[in-house]
Amino acid sequence: MNSLLIIFIFIPILALILLLVNLLLSPNRPDSEKVLTYECGFSPILGQTRNTFHISFFLIALAFLILDLEILLFFPISVSLSQIGTFGLVIALIFFIVLTIGYVIEILAGNLKVSNHSLSRNQSSTHHSI
Repeated sequence: MNSLLIIFIFIPILALILLLVNLLLSPNRPDSEKVLTYECGFSPILGQTRNTFHISFFLIALAFLILDLEILLFFPISVSLSQIGTFGLVIALIFFIVLTIGYVIEILAGNLKVSNHSLSRNQSSTHHSI
């Protein structure tokens, strides 16, 4: 039997069968404790230290992750530049230009700005006096 046949046909079928068996045989008994937001056992406490993060932190983290992966992908190209030649360099530059255009669009759209007004408003709404 061909190994590609096993990988692309047999394994997805097996995964679907196991998921269906799990859905059919597993007990479903939701109670008030399981459907709470804090399911890990901690009750929400007034003025607790676990506050929500502002969405701009996540956007900056995603932009950092994309740019960090871009640098990571350029390392093998720089090491093997003598072997990939001009064609590989052109492809790498096109990749770099496309990601740079996306980064410039993010900056122009203002998605990477962290305003102090929105942060202070978020922090003041989470701190309560006891």
